[in-house]
Amino acid sequence: MIFNTLSYFLLFLLPCAVAFRVVHAGIKPWICALFGIVFFVYFSVSELHGWLAAACVFIFVWESLFRQFYRPAHWTCLAGILISVLILFVFKYWNFATGLFTQPFGENPFHWSGIFLPLGVSFFTFEFIHYAADRYKGTVEKGTTGEYAAFIFFFPTMVAGPIKRFQDFAPCLRNPSRNWSLDWNRGITRILAGLVKKFALADLLTSMTDHLNTGDILAAERWVLCLWILAYGWKIYFDFSAYSDIAIGSARLFGIETPENFDWPYIRTNITDFWRHWHISLYRWLVDYVFIPLGGSRGTKPFVLRNLLIVMLVSGIWHGAGANFVVWGMWHGLLLIVHRIWSQRSGATVEKSVPSRLHRLPAWLATYAAVNFGWVFFCMDLDTASVFLWRLFGG
Repeated sequence: MIFNTLSYFLLFLLPCAVAFRVVHAGIKPWICALFGIVFFVYFSVSELHGWLAAACVFIFVWESLFRQFYRPAHWTCLAGILISVLILFVFKYWNFATGLFTQPFGENPFHWSGIFLPLGVSFFTFEFIHYAADRYKGTVEKGTTGEYAAFIFFFPTMVAGPIKRFQDFAPCLRNPSRNWSLDWNRGITRILAGLVKKFALADLLTSMTDHLNTGDILAAERWVLCLWILAYGWKIYFDFSAYSDIAIGSARLFGIETPENFDWPYIRTNITDFWRHWHISLYRWLVDYVFIPLGGSRGTKPFVLRNLLIVMLVSGIWHGAGANFVVWGMWHGLLLIVHRIWSQRSGATVEKSVPSRLHRLPAWLATYAAVNFGWVFFCMDLDTASVFLWRLFGG
C-alpha cells in the first residue's frame, strides 16, 4: 500500500500540498501534474518491471495531447474511448481473454509472460473514458492543458480512486478552499482515520482471512467458515474505505474536494441501496457510462434487467481478471434483478422501496447475507470457492 509509506507523505503529499497553496493560481495545475508524474515513476520503478512500468507515464502524456482533438459529437472522442478500453484490456485482461479462447486447445500461444499492471490503470482509464464520453455529449468543458494534466495526474486519487469527474475537479482546482486551518484539520483527521482503519482493523482481519487453502476449508467447522466470510467482508470494507479516506483527506490538504466512496453500505436493507453506498464513485460511473448508454430503465422489462446484469458483469471484470470475478459480477447482477422484480411486484419503485420497521431487520439480514455470500467468489478462484461452498452447505 503506497499510502502507508513515509515516502508518500514526506516526498509527495506535504511538499505538493504546501506548494499548491502558495504558488500563483496559473501554476497550481502544473504543480499537481509535475508531482503526479514523479509519483507515478517513483512508485512504478519499485514494481516487478520497474522502468518499463514507469514508461507507462507516456499513456498520460498521450491522453493529454490527444484530448486536444475532442469535440462534441466528433469521432475523436469515440476513438479516445476505444483506445482507453484497449489500454485496460491489454494490460489487465490479455492473458485471461486469450486463455479463454485457447483453453480447449491446450497451451496459450498468446500468453504474455512479461505482462504487468501500470499503477492505477483501472482508475485512470475510467477517468479517460469519462472525459472523452462527456466531451462527445458536450456536457463537460474542454479546460486548459494544465487543468487536464492535473486531473489525470492528481496522485492522491491515482492509485485507488475515488474516480473523479473533470467538471467537478476543475472548479476546485481553479478556486480551491483558502481556509488552511479547516482544510488541514479535516484532511489530517480523515487521513488518520484511514490509517487506523488500515492498520488496526484491515490488517488484523487480513491476518485472519488470508492464505486460506483447500486443506483448511476441509478441516474447518461450518461456523468457522461463516465467521471467515464475515471477517473477509469487513476486511475488504476497512481496507478499501481506508484507501478512500486517505485519498479524500489528502485532497483536502490542497483545498480540493473529491467524491465520497463509502457511506455505511453494510447497514442498507436492499442490494440496490447497498450499491448506492458501496464504492460510490464506481457505481455512479457504471450508471452514467454503461447503464444509461445501454438504454437504462427505458424499454421492456427484460431489456432493463439485461442492462442491470451487464453493468454488474462490467463491475466484476473491472475488479479483476478471472472467472471468479465474472461470477461475482453475475451474482450481484442477479441480486439487483431479483430486487427490481420484487419491488415492482410489491407496488413500489426501486427508489422508494424502504422496508417498514417490521421488515427492516429481515431485509437487512438478507442483504448482508447475500453480499457476504458473494465475497466467496470475489476472493477465491472457482475451484477453491466450490470446495468452500460444498463444505459450508453439504460436505
